[in-house]
Amino acid sequence: MNQVPYDGSGFDQDSPPKPVEIGKEYDVEIQETSRRGEGIARIEGLVVFVPNAKQGDKLRIKITNISRRFAEAEIVGAAEEKSETE
Repeated sequence: MNQVPYDGSGFDQDSPPKPVEIGKEYDVEIQETSRRGEGIARIEGLVVFVPNAKQGDKLRIKITNISRRFAEAEIVGAAEEKSETE
């Protein structure tokens, strides 16, 4: 088994790399609402909580925090519409 050397980041080495990065923006669709009223989107299976969003919203979000099992983001604006030719 190949072990990755400890990089000092404080993350558990057994946790897989996350599909998002803090500060990066992503286009998502809010799929459901949490018990706390936040919108929930998923990026490659990772749950992302988005305050002030509701189910069905298509948004551009910016990741603000990443924890072991989920991420948090803020709304940047509406998601960019993709053309039929893409």
